[in-house]
Amino acid sequence: MNAVLLKRNGAICHQEKKIAADILAYLGAQIALEDGYTLRSFFRMFDQYPLLVQLNTFLPTHTAQYRDGSREKFDSGVSGHLEFSKTIEMIGVPQKRLEIYNSFSGVNGNEVFEIRSLPLDQLLDLTVTLGRLKHIIFGDRVDIFEFETVFTLFEFIDGIAWALSFQVIPTRCEIRR
Repeated sequence: MNAVLLKRNGAICHQEKKIAADILAYLGAQIALEDGYTLRSFFRMFDQYPLLVQLNTFLPTHTAQYRDGSREKFDSGVSGHLEFSKTIEMIGVPQKRLEIYNSFSGVNGNEVFEIRSLPLDQLLDLTVTLGRLKHIIFGDRVDIFEFETVFTLFEFIDGIAWALSFQVIPTRCEIRR
């Protein structure tokens, strides 16, 4: 499988060379993240590859919000890192079905926290890591099996855009009587 490296500056490299054209040919490539890759790096990628913004309905809004927000690194007060992971869940009785989905959440130590209540500018400088695949059988969250897995460039972009779409933080709170 082709592999690409996502760099902190937003560049995408294949075989140690920056991809300059035909970025869509790499959507199925396995990704690796450069050390220190952050959510800000994710948005810098769209500055270099604007065509990728069209992959998800929510990306134009997210990138506009990123551009309107803080460009400088600052301490958000949020500790931990962001983790992109994959889950396979078998659901049975009476119907049998299999759900496969990606998750993007915060991790602080061994605690996982939702990012939907945090503004985007507080998440931009958190390190992003690739998590493991979690296998849940019939809703039994006690015995969750975890495996090494791979993520494609498309899964990564679409999964993060989807997770960020649940952020419904008003920029200003107005309480009226």
